[in-house]
Amino acid sequence: MSRTIKRGTPPRRPAPRRKQPVRKVGLFERAVNALPVSETTIRRAATWTITGAGVAGALAILTWIGIPGMIGGAIAEGAGRAGFRVEQIEVTGLKRMDRMSVYAVALDQQSRAMPLVDLEAVREKLLRYGWIADAHVSRRLPDTLLIDIVERAPAAVWQDNGQLTLIDKDGVLLEPVRSEAMPDLPLVIGPGADRQEPQYQALMAAAPALKPRVKAATWIGNRRWDLTFDTGETLALPEDGAPAALLKFAEMDGARPLLGKGWVRFDMRDPAKLVVRRPDASVVHAMPDPAELPAKGVDTAPETNAPETRSIASTASSDG
Repeated sequence: MSRTIKRGTPPRRPAPRRKQPVRKVGLFERAVNALPVSETTIRRAATWTITGAGVAGALAILTWIGIPGMIGGAIAEGAGRAGFRVEQIEVTGLKRMDRMSVYAVALDQQSRAMPLVDLEAVREKLLRYGWIADAHVSRRLPDTLLIDIVERAPAAVWQDNGQLTLIDKDGVLLEPVRSEAMPDLPLVIGPGADRQEPQYQALMAAAPALKPRVKAATWIGNRRWDLTFDTGETLALPEDGAPAALLKFAEMDGARPLLGKGWVRFDMRDPAKLVVRRPDASVVHAMPDPAELPAKGVDTAPETNAPETRSIASTASSDG
């Protein structure tokens, strides 16, 4: 007899395991993880940045739409209590200007709450100081004012009624000078000479070879210059055409030296004549072309009533 073998229920196969999706790490997250600070610190910095931006934006909106000052001031003061308050002042660009004066101007505020600091008012006050040609004032949140100063450069010393004052190339008054601490700068003398400083600079540019030899310049009658050289002589320049006259004098001195030769005064106010004077006399000479001056020697002709075409070197010998 055959037997029937009954097969049992086949065992159930385990369900295949689902693949877990791989989590992708973004570029920003990788950059954050690479920073040498904790995530908490980064979140705190981000919070301050967002808060600061919100305060600055709120201040701009309040100003633009004209919210009453009391409400805007209350919000600004609240920002100050939250840490947005002037605690530090950084000043750059100072060389001669008194630093404490800059600090005093920056701190002269009704409130030190950062949103209430009037940057333009601070700049305008700083520009009242002679040394300051320009200033840029800005905020660095949460608590720092940044002030960048552009100073003027001293160009001369102005003497008037016994008072000495440093001035720049435009004649702006910078600060008083003590006579025992005179800087190595040209001296301009006389009422209004400070306002003529640009003209004086243009005059010196006409004859740069003579510029280092000019020790003082006197503004005469509010119309013309007398120059005093390091050898002691004075040169009177005309009211009109002073740069051309100074250039002519430089050419004459270059062709046959005039400075340091015993003359006391040169007068070029008459364009047709050069008047020169020794300590004991005055003699009128023509203003020759430097090319016509003798190459060697000195003419010792005894005439004193020399014609106006004679060279200054020839006449100087006869006038002793």
